[in-house]
Amino acid sequence: MSRWWTESVAALGDAVPLPLAALLLLAGALLVALAWYFFPAWVPRRLPRVGRPRLPRLRLPRLRLPRLRLPRLRRPKLRLPRRRRRARPETPAVPLPAPRSPEPGPAAPAGLADRLAAEGRYAEAVRERLREMVRLLVARQLVEPRPGLTVTELTAAVARVRPGAHPTLHAAGAIFSDLWYAQRPATAAHDHRMRDLAAELRRELAAEGDHR
Repeated sequence: MSRWWTESVAALGDAVPLPLAALLLLAGALLVALAWYFFPAWVPRRLPRVGRPRLPRLRLPRLRLPRLRLPRLRRPKLRLPRRRRRARPETPAVPLPAPRSPEPGPAAPAGLADRLAAEGRYAEAVRERLREMVRLLVARQLVEPRPGLTVTELTAAVARVRPGAHPTLHAAGAIFSDLWYAQRPATAAHDHRMRDLAAELRRELAAEGDHR
């Protein structure tokens, strides 16, 4: 390899004088330096395009298809029945008798409650005894006979005019709420307790009436 390089350089030196070779090398180096410095200003932006033969365009006739108009189908409207929302009372409501109703005799409600208790329907017997107590309060004009009256409102209204009857009504309302809203099983003890509370309420109202 070194021998070939030496012979090539000797042959070039014989053909070209040394000062001329050095000058050519210097000029080449200068051209490369200028090209590197001014790059890419000397590069043409657009290169010549090679012409391509243009083929004639074939224009095909447009085919227009007839438009098909389909009849519009109307969907039948289905009307579903609306569900009525049942309002949940915040506090248990006690059923009251209708206004301007005549006061029933003492034997009629007691007989119905006793009949229900004898059949083992203690929850209904407790409800009937509470209705009897409410009828008695309405007859004495201690509460207003309006529907939707709750146990809490009933005891609060009676406590304002008859403070002594408040504990009795509060205990009766607690038994009624436990059986009808807490869904606890009713027993004969609940019916006996409601019977005693109804009798106690009658005694308290009669005693306050006698003092007046």
